[in-house]
Amino acid sequence: MKSARKPKGSKGLKPRPIAGPRGPRELPAVDVPGLAVRRVAADILDGVLRRRRPLDEMLDTTRELATLEERDRALTRAIVSTVMRRLGTLRHLLGLFLDRGPPPQVPRVETALLIGAAQILFLGVPDHAAVDLAVRLVQADREALHFAGLVNAVLRRVTREGTERLATLDTPVLDTPDWLLARWAATYGTSTAHAIAAANTHEPALDLTVKNDAALWAEKLGGRMLPTGSVRVIAHGAVTALPGFAEGAWWVQDAAAALPARLIGDIAGRRVADLCAAPGGKTAQLAAAGALVTAVDRAPGRLRRLAENLARLSLTAESVCANVAEWTAEPFDAVLLDAPCSSTGTIRRHPDVPWLKQAVDIASLAALQRRLLERAVALTKPGGTLIYCTCSLEPEENETVIAEFIAREPSVRRAPITAAEVFGQAQFVTPDGDLRTLPCHFPDADSRFAGIDGFYAARLVKK
Repeated sequence: MKSARKPKGSKGLKPRPIAGPRGPRELPAVDVPGLAVRRVAADILDGVLRRRRPLDEMLDTTRELATLEERDRALTRAIVSTVMRRLGTLRHLLGLFLDRGPPPQVPRVETALLIGAAQILFLGVPDHAAVDLAVRLVQADREALHFAGLVNAVLRRVTREGTERLATLDTPVLDTPDWLLARWAATYGTSTAHAIAAANTHEPALDLTVKNDAALWAEKLGGRMLPTGSVRVIAHGAVTALPGFAEGAWWVQDAAAALPARLIGDIAGRRVADLCAAPGGKTAQLAAAGALVTAVDRAPGRLRRLAENLARLSLTAESVCANVAEWTAEPFDAVLLDAPCSSTGTIRRHPDVPWLKQAVDIASLAALQRRLLERAVALTKPGGTLIYCTCSLEPEENETVIAEFIAREPSVRRAPITAAEVFGQAQFVTPDGDLRTLPCHFPDADSRFAGIDGFYAARLVKK
């Protein structure tokens, strides 16, 4: 975005110096309905955009979010996820109404503009409320309050011209960083790259893996059963309030993420290691299939969440807190390695990913993935099965890692996956026999039900 302070035609909106001694950044809170939501949303967005902290982390650690009513928490989440999902488009549009962009020395101004524009253009909040609350948001900040007129003028132009301008833009391209879109075009072709970017602009539905009778639970939850056996629902309100949650009938897991564990085959009574296991969706799958599961992860907090999920589901697994790259144990009948990755296949669910990751991250992650893969092979019995998977769309983290590993490691061979093993979805199988799903798979006339996470999996057998 160009860099500026005042909107075109907004004469006289220059910032004035603050009189008197400099006090705390935030002025005393004003009890205005809806302002607390925007203040919390702004704090979360500042954490992501200015301090480069993951959105999920900010949602989990922002204490003020927990003090809001459920309805306000939902609105806060909707605002921050919409801003992150449409960040490129919002910045482009705001740039059309500014000479030099928002004042870089006062980040809260851009944050308020993003929040206001997202509500006006994408969330259906009444224009007057979106503008007024954005203005109040900057007025409550000692460093930003003198830009209240700027925010008011720009957002009023958004209310008048924003929708018309929006219709002329290729928003999927704007909402995808150039470096990432170029990579996808090189890997999948220009048309598919654009389809992936377009899929990422839609908020995804909630996918569930059901312990028993998926068709029944699809009916109970008012959702639909996908060809892969997952149940897809449009959830309103807290997931914990949905039927079947308390009794442990299902767990949340994207339909693509549910595929790799199925590729091991019959695992009843067999020892299976789930490496980098938390938060535990694949561990639950393996345990529900009758495996003797050892779940390994280096994060104690994530392992606690895994244990809570298993307890709710009445499933059991041994959990080990350890660095997978250094962990040793008696070899297993099967090993599932869901390696840390750039997560570019999950942008539908994690819209902050493209704005926090960089191309340089991919090379360092690939080096880690190679180390973890070597350890996973060492933990696999001769004749045992190893599933390597990531939620990345980048070939350097997937196809290249596997091809190089097979070329230098004589003890393993690829066991190609067939379309029948992925419920007849031939588009999920690569020419080499690996699994590859893309966010643009599973198109639907109702965008709320469309799409799937981008996932890769290769099946190896230890000779």
